Amino acid sequence: MRTLGYTLLMLCAFLTTQALSKIVGETVEYKADGTALKGYIAYDDSIKGKRPGVLVVHEWWGLNEYARKRADMLARLGYTALAVDMYGDGKNTKHAEDANKFMTEAMSNMEVAQKRFMAAMDYLKAQPTVNPDEIAGIGYCFGGGVVLYMASIGTDLDGVASFHGSLGGAAKPEPGGVKAKILVFTGGADPFVPQEQVDAFKKQMDEANADYEVVIYPGVKHSFTNPDADEYGKSNDLPLEYNKEADEKSWAEMQEFLKEAFKPGND
Repeated sequence: MRTLGYTLLMLCAFLTTQALSKIVGETVEYKADGTALKGYIAYDDSIKGKRPGVLVVHEWWGLNEYARKRADMLARLGYTALAVDMYGDGKNTKHAEDANKFMTEAMSNMEVAQKRFMAAMDYLKAQPTVNPDEIAGIGYCFGGGVVLYMASIGTDLDGVASFHGSLGGAAKPEPGGVKAKILVFTGGADPFVPQEQVDAFKKQMDEANADYEVVIYPGVKHSFTNPDADEYGKSNDLPLEYNKEADEKSWAEMQEFLKEAFKPGND
């Protein structure tokens, strides 16, 4: 009977906490070199004061509902999250041909890509709910490659986490040039991120004396965090596959990673 009473008490406490939290999510506009960018910002309005900010960089499909969902999830953890628009005008698609076109246009000029990321970062830092000295970035697929690139060129970030992102696009950093802590999650059966790419990335990070970790999930394929991966894979004839276990494990480990990255004295 006592056990039942305790369970009910904890359930009431949980429901009360959920009721008190108020996640605010809205589309926002900012610019980079005259290009209109449409991001999505999310935060818990019941939390008072400033908190760390986290940039969320979308998959190659563009800033879609999945990227917004991850921003909302970060808001529930107590962060202010900005889902970044790397393509301009909030473009997104479900077709691989269009996605490849958007990605190629965005990354054909790395200076333009950097400016779009930095415009989002500056916008996030300026928000009244954000401590501008505590900023991290996470990215998925295309977005994972973006946050790793930004970390490799020495962007002032506390940490970056890449989920099934490319490891071959990072710039070669100078020793000591990587300021951000780095966490990489990749699938052992991901044909887009073969083992030789993982090994080359590790070698690059070791030579730069970077603070990094690579987590490999055996047998797991590309886009393993996205529940829509199977549908996208089937309709586009791509080797994509959601993996619930890897999704949940990587998200839990990312939470601990962010807590560590934002600890005082870790700058």
